[in-house]
Amino acid sequence: MKRFIFLFAVLLFLVPAKNSFFDKKCLKLKGRCVNSCAKNEELVALCQKTLRCCVTLQPCEKNKDND
Repeated sequence: MKRFIFLFAVLLFLVPAKNSFFDKKCLKLKGRCVNSCAKNEELVALCQKTLRCCVTLQPCEKNKDND
């Protein structure tokens, strides 16, 4: 029984660390954590609490040679 309580306590402390890991990953990708991505955004990762990490899509530059 003591082993179960110890494991439960360890897991309880690891959950916030795991959640902050996802947020930091999103910030490194220069994204933001939101409920849903906009039309001009792309889902690149997941954040904590079922949020999505969205990054704004960059428009393609047209070649000047083709004009």
